[in-house]
Amino acid sequence: MKYCSTRNSKLNKTFDEIIIEGLAPDGGLYMPKSWPKININEITSDKNISYNELVTIILNQFVGDTIKNTELQQIAKKTYREFTHNKIAPLVKLKDNKYILELFHGPTYAFKDYPLQMLGNLFQYYLKKEDKKITVIGATSGDTGSAAIDACKNKDNINIFILHPKNKTSDIQRKQMTTIQSKNVFNIAINGTFDDCQNIVKSLFVSDDLKKITTLSAINSINWARIASQSVYFFWAYLQSLQYDKKVNFIVPTGNFGNVYAAHISGIMGLPINKLYVATNSNDIMHRTIANGDMSLKDVKSTISPSMDIQISSNFERQLFESLNYNSSDLSKLMKSFKDNNQYDLSGEIHDNLRLYYRSKGINDSLTSSTIKKYYEEYNYISDPHTATSLNILDELDNNDINIALACAHPAKFPESINDSIGIYPEQPLKLKEILDSEEKYINLSNDIESVKSYIIDNI
Repeated sequence: MKYCSTRNSKLNKTFDEIIIEGLAPDGGLYMPKSWPKININEITSDKNISYNELVTIILNQFVGDTIKNTELQQIAKKTYREFTHNKIAPLVKLKDNKYILELFHGPTYAFKDYPLQMLGNLFQYYLKKEDKKITVIGATSGDTGSAAIDACKNKDNINIFILHPKNKTSDIQRKQMTTIQSKNVFNIAINGTFDDCQNIVKSLFVSDDLKKITTLSAINSINWARIASQSVYFFWAYLQSLQYDKKVNFIVPTGNFGNVYAAHISGIMGLPINKLYVATNSNDIMHRTIANGDMSLKDVKSTISPSMDIQISSNFERQLFESLNYNSSDLSKLMKSFKDNNQYDLSGEIHDNLRLYYRSKGINDSLTSSTIKKYYEEYNYISDPHTATSLNILDELDNNDINIALACAHPAKFPESINDSIGIYPEQPLKLKEILDSEEKYINLSNDIESVKSYIIDNI
């Protein structure tokens, strides 16, 4: 398996190279030069297949010969052994053909654990093999940071710096990051939005000052290993449905477009997907883009689903690259126009291509809250606000397909929003209770690339 960049289709890199680099030197995102195929009939015929076995089957398609199959099996086993549910990612049936895929049974109670625990162990494997050290830099709107820190803490060959927007995550989300006291963990609160944090991270990756003194790596979903690892649980959901004569629709809450793009590539590989439904909050650039081609930036709004308070969805670049038939020149022109003008009209063939795969809806706070209440009253099911955006769409679907909404975070991470919606506080797992009064460790910096760069240089 070889990889190119969205900004340079002629690149020819291996998996071990792109996982360490994260972001391509030209600022583009890595993509496979060809798509592997999974024989869905072979997978569904194995009634006893485990999540770890499925991980090995799918990731083996992407790692190529950089990891032996037996070693990949051991990494998968190590990655998911501490997840709290015996099915790792259980499928909960609501009624008839409507389900919820629960992705909050990892160490930080969010879907980011599924790819990031794997990414942390893959980092460790390649770094030990090559006797290298790296500096991991990432931006988070809430859950990525805590999952990344948990995956990388106490690893001798990694320093990790995570940027989050000050006062724009939930208290629990922040404390999951800032109460980790490991010497290799550095938390930075930025006076700005998630998009500001992400822009700083992207700028740091092309900084010659940093490149001279350290090897930089990305842990955000701009790292292809994240997307590949996330594709697994879409296959896993389908297997649990036991309805192999039907097609499946996934409803995915999204901010950065990584999770829904992982669903899309699972379809390319062989999963019988009909449509992917993109659920956004009031920061609805992805809904507007998919619905009518309106790819235009607006001010970021604070919502009760803060992990989706994003306007620049980095992984959408991968979908655009694919829609442009891997034409990196056209993609670069499009992205420059978007950067210069804060908008782009995705009309014509590109928009038609998007509509082949995606549908979308923007769900405001009021509708999010009422959806939490509806599912609690009808199914005795408590969902977090991000999950509620997908459940709102699930409620509207009337078809004969398998319809699966993604539950991306434990409701206990957003207790105030849950209480406002249904009048009760969700029960907190012991691990979350323990951090509430724990000492925090982080630094507050201005929305300035040079300030962040200096801090990183001083601490690596």
